Amino acid sequence: MNRSEALKLVKDNIDEENLFKHCLAVEAVMGRLAEHFEADKEKWCLAGLLHDIDYEETKDNPEKHSLVGAEILARKGLEEDIVRAVKVHNHEHGLERKNLLEKALYAVDPLTGLIVASALVHPEKELDAVDTEFVLNRFGETSFARGADRDVIASCEDMGLELEEFIGLALEGMKSISEELEL
Repeated sequence: MNRSEALKLVKDNIDEENLFKHCLAVEAVMGRLAEHFEADKEKWCLAGLLHDIDYEETKDNPEKHSLVGAEILARKGLEEDIVRAVKVHNHEHGLERKNLLEKALYAVDPLTGLIVASALVHPEKELDAVDTEFVLNRFGETSFARGADRDVIASCEDMGLELEEFIGLALEGMKSISEELEL
């Protein structure tokens, strides 16, 4: 599946604009991480773009989220490693994340939300004005963006990345599509 086909699949399954933008943000960060790790950028971007393909269908049943998505992607013929990365990104299932792609998608998912929330409280309310230190400070505020699970974000260490470096790479990825994110 190429990006155009994946984008159509996302648009066919996701109506909520902020969720769509979230998928774009995760795709951009996954692409930046793929560059950093010299991994297959196209594959990593597809995993990021498609990771919440089932969210609107399963939002009231978090125990089904990502399992349904993995089934959809498997039926569409996506590569098994993308399907598995999507499946294991939801911590509800307690599935082990075995490789770099899986670990990255897991950690990136909540980080994009923390970065968006950080941009929205920044005086300039623009992603380009946000730096790593600003996000790190918000990371330390446990009452800020409570949905952004700090333990999951901190699992970046499982990829050999320090938190500061991980946030910096994520910011680079998201800033590269700030117009699409309207942020």
